[in-house]
Amino acid sequence: MSNLILLGTQWGDEGKGKIVDWLTQHFDIVARYQGGNNAGHTVIIDDKKHVLHLIPSGILRPGRKCVIGNGVVIDPEALFTEIDELAEAGVEVDGRLIISERAHIILPYHRGKELGSEMRRGDENIGTTSRGIGPCYEDKMARSGIRVVDCVSPDVLAQKVRDNLSVVNELLACLYEYPPFDADEIIETYLSYGERLRPYVGDTSLYLNQAIESGKKILIEGAQGTHLDIDHGTYPFVTSSNATAGGVCSGLGIGPTQIDAVLGVAKAYTTRVGSGPFPSELNNDLGEQLRSEGNEFGATTGRPRRCGSLDAVVLRYSARVNACDSLVLTKLDVLDSLESIPICTAYQIGNEHRDEMPAETWLLDQVTPVIEEMPGWQTPTSSIKDWANLPQACRDYVKRVSELVSCEVGVLSVGAERRAIITVPGTRFGDRLASTRD
Repeated sequence: MSNLILLGTQWGDEGKGKIVDWLTQHFDIVARYQGGNNAGHTVIIDDKKHVLHLIPSGILRPGRKCVIGNGVVIDPEALFTEIDELAEAGVEVDGRLIISERAHIILPYHRGKELGSEMRRGDENIGTTSRGIGPCYEDKMARSGIRVVDCVSPDVLAQKVRDNLSVVNELLACLYEYPPFDADEIIETYLSYGERLRPYVGDTSLYLNQAIESGKKILIEGAQGTHLDIDHGTYPFVTSSNATAGGVCSGLGIGPTQIDAVLGVAKAYTTRVGSGPFPSELNNDLGEQLRSEGNEFGATTGRPRRCGSLDAVVLRYSARVNACDSLVLTKLDVLDSLESIPICTAYQIGNEHRDEMPAETWLLDQVTPVIEEMPGWQTPTSSIKDWANLPQACRDYVKRVSELVSCEVGVLSVGAERRAIITVPGTRFGDRLASTRD
């Protein structure tokens, strides 16, 4: 398990940040391979809350190096805010963070394009964070993007900004009646960003490959979740990058033979932020209870999350497309008070029974979830440290999830604190990580 991918298996917000933080003690480097500051990882250490958007959660472990790969899109202002907040909290960043020179940069006009596009869609909007992530990836694919390396090259930056704005300003004015952006202002601002970025910038692909050759262990951190993946998610209600395991190699510049295992993270129920289909959504008192007890509000936007029962169809699909070796089940303690716990085991679409995710996203709005009720345990679990001490009904729930998904559940999270972790004996990952609690 030298090089491990850890990623989300639902629609993001699965609690990956805490798990990355917990695992980092066994790794030398934590690397992020996709997404932007539209993701938020929350880690609570000794009752102190840390919310990270761009910098890998491993930064909270002293001595670990962190990498922001070329597959990530970076808003420099957001990055510097994060660095400053970490410094104020006593977390050293300088000398520990390396940013790919090939990563693309979010500019003000990217946010303008996204805001205009979402407004134009009206009720059919995607539900993005409007932070410019999508348009930045669009420019990357259109070969008109501006990269970190450009921001430390004044002449190159100035030319690219002027070339882009000659098109973007006209587009924004015609489509959205958006005021024009000033090229000189952007160039001046981003050149100053480039100077502050300079000490962090490097060839991260070279760095990671040399680290692997020297025997260093790398934890690879994904943002968002499998069903927000641009190719494998509930398109078009997805993010603009590959959040699945397949995005790791292109997003970091390492080869597939360097990956040793994939660990998927799932909540013990399901949530989703923004628009898009959600077959197991609970628009009732139970859904409200899950939102309240699980504090289901976005770490990045503060938006309330939609809540539903655990969806085994969603997780089966994720386990397959990511080739998950094991799952981490988080927020299990949120279910503690429930008398009965629903699990969506399959979909009924008209007269058709479906065990797998349909590609036709519009069909997901017609789903009647096939529900299996599991008995609740109605006992607090947040102070329990060992599998054997969990209520039998809780252990039965975990085992049933594993059966339905055809993937072992090796680790449980029963609270927000770093220490609220339980490993499941008899599982490959549970047994490997049994010594990880600290």
